[in-house]
Amino acid sequence: MPELPEVEITRRGIEPHVLNQQVTQVIVRQPQLRWPVPAALKRELPGRQISRVTRRAKYLLLQADDACLLLHLGMSGRLRVLPANTPVGKHDHLDIVLASGQALRLNDPRRFGAALWIK
Repeated sequence: MPELPEVEITRRGIEPHVLNQQVTQVIVRQPQLRWPVPAALKRELPGRQISRVTRRAKYLLLQADDACLLLHLGMSGRLRVLPANTPVGKHDHLDIVLASGQALRLNDPRRFGAALWIK
């Protein structure tokens, strides 16, 4: 499991790429992670702007207007920022596509990670 320092490094690494970016699309390739990815995420996150990227313990929080995307990396998950048209890998389960043309991609071979939508 990524430990606290790795989660903080991940937060710091993605923040410059996602902060103040508008989400244009959410692509869920595997809806069953540790907990089911809420269907509302695909409907409600696009069109919102990410205003804060914070961490609470080992959870990453992407604040978007009046709601929050909560991400957990599980045991073997990782987040990458890459061009949105990058070919999908075997364990790429979720993309948050940004107006910049980049995507925040969750890769998790064991599917112990989580993506939850909190209003």
